[in-house]
Amino acid sequence: MSSTYPTPPSPEAIRVSGSRPRLPWFALALLAPVLVFGIFGPLLFLHDPTAINLMTPQKPPVWLAGGEWAYPLGTDQLGRDLLSRLMEGARVSLTIAAVGVLLAAMIGITAGMAAGYFGGFVDTIISQIVDIKMSIPATLLIILLGAVIGGGLVTIVVSVIFLFWADYARIIRAEALSLRERGYVLLAKVANAGHGRILRRHILPNLFGTCIVLVTLQVGRAILIEAGISFIGLGVQPPATAWGMMVFEGRSYLSTAWWLPTFSGLAITITVLGTSLFGDWLRDRLDTRASAL
Repeated sequence: MSSTYPTPPSPEAIRVSGSRPRLPWFALALLAPVLVFGIFGPLLFLHDPTAINLMTPQKPPVWLAGGEWAYPLGTDQLGRDLLSRLMEGARVSLTIAAVGVLLAAMIGITAGMAAGYFGGFVDTIISQIVDIKMSIPATLLIILLGAVIGGGLVTIVVSVIFLFWADYARIIRAEALSLRERGYVLLAKVANAGHGRILRRHILPNLFGTCIVLVTLQVGRAILIEAGISFIGLGVQPPATAWGMMVFEGRSYLSTAWWLPTFSGLAITITVLGTSLFGDWLRDRLDTRASAL
C-alpha cells in the first residue's frame, strides 16, 4: 500500500502565516512630534506665540550666525518666537482638520449608507447630488464659500465638509450595496428587523475599517486645504496662528528670512506624509480581502 504525504506549504504561505504585523514606525515618528505639540503645546511654549517683540525681528535659527537659544527656530517679522507659533499652529491646524473631517465623515457615511442600502429613488437623488458636487472645482467652491461666509475658522471647516463628504458617500455607497446582499442582512429582514436596526447593527460595523482609513487619509488633505485657504486670505485670521497662515505671512520674506515659510511648510509636509503612510498601513491591515489571500 502506497503511503501519502501531506503537501508542504508554499514559501508564500509560510511568509504570510509566519509574518507579524509591523507597526509603521516611520509614520509614527513623523506624527509623534506633531501630536505632542498639538496636544501639549501650551505647556511647552518658550514664549507667548502672539507676543510681538520689535527688538528681535527675523532672528535666524540657533545654528546660524546671530541665532540665540532663547529662539531655537528664530523669530518672524514681528519678533514672535517661531517654535512657539509652530506648536500653536499644530494645535489649530489639527483641530480644524479633525473637526472638518469628522463632520464630513458623519454626513458622507450617512448619505452613502442610505444610498447603498435603500437604493431606488434615494440612491438616485444622493448620487446626483454627489455628481453635482464632484463637478464643481474645489478652488471655486472655496471662493464661493468665502464670499458667503467670510474668512475665518468657520470658512475652513465648512470648506472641508463640502469638499470631503462626497468622497465618503461615494465609497460607502459601494460598500453598502455589497453588504445589503449578505446573508445576515437578508436574515435580519426575514426576522422583521427595522431598517434602522439593520443599518446600526449589521451595515455600519462592517464599514468601520473603511471609515477609519478614509478619516486617517483625509486629515492630511484637510491640512492642505487649510493651508490653501489661508494662502488666498480666507483662512485663519490674526492674531490666531495656523501653519497655512504662517506660510502665507512668510512668503514675502523668503529671500531674506527663509526660515519663516520653510519651517511651517515642513510641518505641513511631515504631517501630510505621516498621515498618508499611516493611512496606507491601516488600509493594508484592515483589508480582509487581502489578508484572506
